Amino acid sequence: MAEIKCPNCGTVFTVDESGYAQIVAQVRDAEFERELKRRMDLLQSNNAQATQLEVAKVRDDLQRQAVREREASQRELAERDARIAELVAKVDALSMGREQAVRLAQTEAQQKAQGDLAARQAEIAQLKAQVTTLEQAYRQQAQTQERTFEAQLALAKSEAERRAGDLQTQMTAQLAAKDVQIKDAQDEIERLRDLRSRQSTKLVGESLEQHCLIEFNKIRATAFPHAYFEKDNDASEGTKGDFIYREKLDGVIDDDGPDLLSIMFEMKNEADASDPRNQKTNEHFFAKLDADRKKKKCEYAVLVSLLEPESELYNTGIVDVSYRYPKMYVIRPQFFIPIITVLRNAALNAADARRELDEARKQNIDITNFEEKMEAFKDGFSKNFQSASKRFDTAIDEIDKTIAHLQKVKDNLTASQNQLRLANDKAQQQLTIRRLTWNNPTMKARFAELDAGEKDGQ
Repeated sequence: MAEIKCPNCGTVFTVDESGYAQIVAQVRDAEFERELKRRMDLLQSNNAQATQLEVAKVRDDLQRQAVREREASQRELAERDARIAELVAKVDALSMGREQAVRLAQTEAQQKAQGDLAARQAEIAQLKAQVTTLEQAYRQQAQTQERTFEAQLALAKSEAERRAGDLQTQMTAQLAAKDVQIKDAQDEIERLRDLRSRQSTKLVGESLEQHCLIEFNKIRATAFPHAYFEKDNDASEGTKGDFIYREKLDGVIDDDGPDLLSIMFEMKNEADASDPRNQKTNEHFFAKLDADRKKKKCEYAVLVSLLEPESELYNTGIVDVSYRYPKMYVIRPQFFIPIITVLRNAALNAADARRELDEARKQNIDITNFEEKMEAFKDGFSKNFQSASKRFDTAIDEIDKTIAHLQKVKDNLTASQNQLRLANDKAQQQLTIRRLTWNNPTMKARFAELDAGEKDGQ
């Protein structure tokens, strides 16, 4: 048993060992909880997130340690109870009074409990010191992290300002370069406009028709020596074009043979209508140009135009408008000679192809006629042989009947008949086109072409 005195009223009361241990544990736990709560609040006010993690860890450690201590206390109490029982047994055995033995056990238990309480108080003080140390360490760490963050923030701000300055410098340089490019482009546009204006002025001064005639005559002798290129002065059918280009297949200008190339030209200058309201588009002249082409029996129609000077379509080069009218083109004056050259080369290629086709057709006809003649010869020879054979048979019969002594003649005639039969067999079997043309590469190639043509026809 243990006596406990109330510090307030001075009352002394007695408790047993288990009750004393529970009171000590309650005092220790209450003191521990209060101290732990105060430390947790302090740590949360300085660095909430870090402190919570560390306090939770410390709390878990303290709780595990308290459990271990509680378990140790329980074991110690059990051992103490066993020791008390042992002492009681010894007291009984020595005939000592029960009360003296109990007092002795209580005194020992009280001394032990006081020692344990002092140890627990020392441990609590140590834990308080650890909490204080952790608090100071976290505070220093937070201050260090804050200074590091401020330094990093200042460094990032400086780097951002430097990059902004570099970007501003770069953008300024790019803008300056763009300004230079824009100025160069404007200068080039002005130069091209001035050049086009000078060209247009030149064409207006000498007229577009005169310009095209001069350009053609510059190379007529070398490039188009056999071509006809003159003004279209025939208005008998109501309208006429500006120029006609015509070149014969045989190269003779005044010949009536087929045309190699024929072109009807129409020239339209942008200065033909002084009033802007009367300015017309290129498409306005397509129908008349196509009609003139058909009336003068020309294959192609070309509109040489300065109209619609800002049109990107007509400024690109040779414009094919055959989707509106067949074999019609629109060009600027600088493409006048190139369009003639392009169409003339195409016509020459087409003429060569037609010539090769005609030659092939003629050769095929000659081979066909040759085979027909051979077949006619074979048929005629066979008929003649059959007729001769019949007559020989009749003659032989008459000779057999009337002239026996002419047996020798009969034998000769029979031999002749055999020779004629052999000749007929040879004519039928050996006198063929294949044998006649053996080792003849040209005829062999032609027959191969004919066989291929017959297979394709089938």
